[in-house]
Amino acid sequence: MSVELTEKAAVEVRRVMEENDTEAGTFLRIGVSGGGCSGLSYDFRFDEEFDEANDKKLEQHGITLVVDKKSALFLDGTTVDWHEGIDARGFTFNNPNAVKSCGCGSSFQA
Repeated sequence: MSVELTEKAAVEVRRVMEENDTEAGTFLRIGVSGGGCSGLSYDFRFDEEFDEANDKKLEQHGITLVVDKKSALFLDGTTVDWHEGIDARGFTFNNPNAVKSCGCGSSFQA
């Protein structure tokens, strides 16, 4: 299972963590949940609870990422990037498992 956080995305995650005074030991949880206009939505949040049996930890660019086993099936090979342009600003998910996604990029179908 692999999820890649780009360096640009890591810089933005770190900025948000510092801005919100997150507790030591807080990590970025990336997952998938049912919903959204295409069937599945990305879950992207800070968390402090880690389940040794169901979660996998990854360290990338100084950020600890956690993905649960169920979500890993849908996220394998996904790259999370930060985009800042005149047209849009935010995190983007380049997911090779998505066969269809919505216009805003926050939900997909696998």
